[in-house]
Amino acid sequence: MNYAAFRALLTPQGQRALAMASALHPTEESYLSHFQALCRQFEPALAQAALETAILRRRAKSKTPFADCLYFTREALEQASHWELARYRAERMKMFEYIFDLGCSIGGDTLAFAQHCFTVGIDRDLLRLRMAQANAQTMSVGERVCLIRADLTQPLPFWGKRGYWAAFFDPARRAEGRRRFHVESYAPPLSTLRHWQPFLPHLAVKLSPAVALSEVVPYQGEVEFISFKGDLKEAVLWLGDLRSCSRRATLLPAGVSLTDGNQVLQEYLPLSPPAAYLYEPDPAVLRAGLVQNLARMINAAQMDDEIAYLTAEHAFQTPFARLWKIESWFPFQLKRLRTYLRQQRVGKVTIKKRGSPLQPEALRQSLRLRGDQERVLFLTHLRGEPIVVIALPSAEDTPQ
Repeated sequence: MNYAAFRALLTPQGQRALAMASALHPTEESYLSHFQALCRQFEPALAQAALETAILRRRAKSKTPFADCLYFTREALEQASHWELARYRAERMKMFEYIFDLGCSIGGDTLAFAQHCFTVGIDRDLLRLRMAQANAQTMSVGERVCLIRADLTQPLPFWGKRGYWAAFFDPARRAEGRRRFHVESYAPPLSTLRHWQPFLPHLAVKLSPAVALSEVVPYQGEVEFISFKGDLKEAVLWLGDLRSCSRRATLLPAGVSLTDGNQVLQEYLPLSPPAAYLYEPDPAVLRAGLVQNLARMINAAQMDDEIAYLTAEHAFQTPFARLWKIESWFPFQLKRLRTYLRQQRVGKVTIKKRGSPLQPEALRQSLRLRGDQERVLFLTHLRGEPIVVIALPSAEDTPQ
């Protein structure tokens, strides 16, 4: 969709085309037939824009509850945060008078910030800015949003102004559909912060959750990893007054965080064979390097100092890890495992692994399962030696 087609989409005729396209519930597979049908009543460019918007709105429902009334481009939707994550970040920044959304795109984060304070969105893409404007009006925050077209690699128009302001920077992390993992390959690169910090010391930067921590250490900020319903979604670098620790793991929608308290732990955790329970830390805890902090909080041990599974004799309910009741464990041997599962009449297994080279699907086929019972297999190490831990199928899920 280009700028002219989007402008046409906002007209009364364009809205009729969009309503008709949405009623068709189009998909990529059905696009051509629906396009031909719409072209009987509308110009091809408008029919295309309407269908594209209808398809993207259906996709966006997994990210925002407002998908049915917002506008997207394909690439912008792929990079957009889930609404719960955007709202969480906005809560952390709501004490500021103004927020600059640097690289605001279609306004996903702008809409969240504008719930609390006046927000200035900046982007160089005219189409995305116009979509952000339409989205802000749809969400009834248009009066609290100012949009500016500018290149973030150039001096920005707010330099020299004063006030208790903060900024959120969301650099592009994709190029031609491929992810960029190194912070200096972002567009603009992360080092652009050096030019902004004298004017905007209070900065939050959205990063890839796969970011190498060594690349952000020089900025001396707080690095937060955020998971949503158990899936690791993103990382954020917090600077200035937004920094409150060195590492943080946050779980949404529960809204709970585990931090390092700015302390560096020197001693190692005790090692122990599998006990009565196995704890599987949330991926945000893993990426934040807070497994030791979690283990000390729940009084658990590791089975191997290189692997992040924890074990304990007690069941400690925590949102930061899934809890599994251990039925048995032994050194990994395929024949022994197959015999054990047959004795227990196990016909279905979920296979999890850390530190094991085995492929779950190949192992499942080799087990030749028969029976009506279900188990969870953890392929891992005990003091460097391969073991298998057999757990009951239902994790004792903690409240989310």
